Parts: sequence; C-alpha cells; structure tokens
Amino acid sequence: MNLLFLLHPKSHVAYLVSDCTARQGLEKMRAHGYTAIPVINPQGEYIGTVSEGDFLWKLVDTDECSLKKLEKIKLTDIMRGVRDTAVKVDTKMDDLLLQIMEQNFVPVTDDRNIFIGIVTRKDIIKHFYEKEKATDE
Repeated sequence: MNLLFLLHPKSHVAYLVSDCTARQGLEKMRAHGYTAIPVINPQGEYIGTVSEGDFLWKLVDTDECSLKKLEKIKLTDIMRGVRDTAVKVDTKMDDLLLQIMEQNFVPVTDDRNIFIGIVTRKDIIKHFYEKEKATDE
C-alpha cells in the first residue's frame, strides 16, 4: 500500500510558517488542540516541528512570561532542533511504521522537500491492524 492513501493533505492540516511569531504559533496550536505542529518556510518546505515543550522552555528561559513578549519572538527562535523528520511520498509502509514509533505524526514531503501533509500514528496502526486481521481470516 502507498502511504498516500493515509495522507492528511496540507489543506486539511494545521501548520505554521517559520516567519510567524511565537504567539501566533501558540495560539494556532491552542485553537486546534495540538501538542505539536509542522513548520514550513515561506517557500513551503518542511523545516521541522514545534511542540508545547518548545514554547515551555522558551517561557522558562525568558525573563518576562507574557503573550506580549511572545509577539517579539520568532517561531524559529524557540524550535529546539529538527525532530519529526519528514518522509518522501515513496516511503514504504514498513519504514513508516518504524518512524511512527518515535513521533505522533510523520510529515510527508514531495521530491522538492515541499510539505504536502501528514500521516498520523493512529492511521498507521489502523492500517497494520487491518492488514494483520485480513491475514488471520
């Protein structure tokens, strides 16, 4: 099976653009109820994922904890390295399973590293469950 059958396309997924402020990022995560969210650059390339922990650590490291202060901080200034590495559209399902054990979702990019969507842990587990169930019958 091709991972595109499990893809939640970019048009249906919340994501952040790297030049937004930390406040904008935090408010978007809160509005969607996410604990982590993909980040792309203005050209649409996937550059990483920002998490609640990234925001928390920035607040701990900042003298003043206020939403006003977060308006002056760029999103890229709080991201703690690249994690939740993206996969290409031709990634095999078995490889996807290995990667999803380490993260809640897997960002998917095309051959130019343009973010096209995500595959969730739930969908991957469901795929392998149904596959195993079908072989048992």
